[in-house]
Amino acid sequence: MWAWTVLRLLLGWSFLWAFLDKAFGLGFATCRAEDSSSIDFMCDAAMLKGGSPTFGFLTFGTEASHTGFLFEWMAPSAPDAINFADVLFMVALLLGGVALMLGIGTRIAAVGGAILMAFMFLAGDVWPPNNPINSSHVIEMAAFLGIATVGASAFSLQGWFQRKFPSATWVR
Repeated sequence: MWAWTVLRLLLGWSFLWAFLDKAFGLGFATCRAEDSSSIDFMCDAAMLKGGSPTFGFLTFGTEASHTGFLFEWMAPSAPDAINFADVLFMVALLLGGVALMLGIGTRIAAVGGAILMAFMFLAGDVWPPNNPINSSHVIEMAAFLGIATVGASAFSLQGWFQRKFPSATWVR
């Protein structure tokens, strides 16, 4: 069970970190200069400065995909144009990350994470060049489904939350 707990925490942190980096431009995937690798914190690509967290992936990351055309309509018109896909993506990262880290609503968050990974696979990775079947999105999708199956397990606030709010059945 500890392996599932560690996996839940790692995936939760990866979602939460992606949210923080895209929102504030912390210089990892967002706001890092390509030429010098220097970090420009809170650059124009940060969502709080008006940048779009989905523009690059939905515009350029889907170009080589055989199914990317299905997602082109979701792309913002420009890197500084925030649309519903940006807001939905950021909400999914934040709520999924917090739920997985705290172990509250773990099954819902894990199923949501699996769905997000499935969409990312379909948008950009179908028949990837290195492996025609598998990609990191498929592996993460399987991990999320495993977490949804076992639930929060150890090191979570699930038990406390269920005692405090016994009618909240979604917490599992």
